[in-house]
Amino acid sequence: MGNADEIKMIAKNKKAFFDYHILDKWEAGIQLTGDEVKAVRNGKVNFKDSYAQAEKGEFFLVGLHISYTKSYGTPMPDRKRKLLLHKAEIRRISSKSQEKGLTIVPLAVYIKKNYIKVEIGTAKGKALYDKRRATKEKELSRNIRREVW
Repeated sequence: MGNADEIKMIAKNKKAFFDYHILDKWEAGIQLTGDEVKAVRNGKVNFKDSYAQAEKGEFFLVGLHISYTKSYGTPMPDRKRKLLLHKAEIRRISSKSQEKGLTIVPLAVYIKKNYIKVEIGTAKGKALYDKRRATKEKELSRNIRREVW
């Protein structure tokens, strides 16, 4: 048996770290159906073009693709999913998202204490030269590691 606080990473949004400067991070629960829970546990999550938006005092995750086969009817893999946050967190995050140039993006999906959690972050878009610098630094560190071994 593992530790109760053990975190099992399901999916990480690597593209978000490449495209954005991540300023703050928050942990949120996510409202899912049974079929979606099963698909998330199997790792069928895609972050492409997903973001969080405030709507009537609540936060919703838009565009998070969860591939699942619904036992009846048609599946809706890209539907809006409610994020479970405290009111104070919602106020804080929505005030951040009102700032010019900032957006809320999902960074990771993981299981913590048998609950599926989403890590969201306030993000500011990177300029093209920042992306080039990040790629260059990554290649440089990879070459250094290669030389050491």
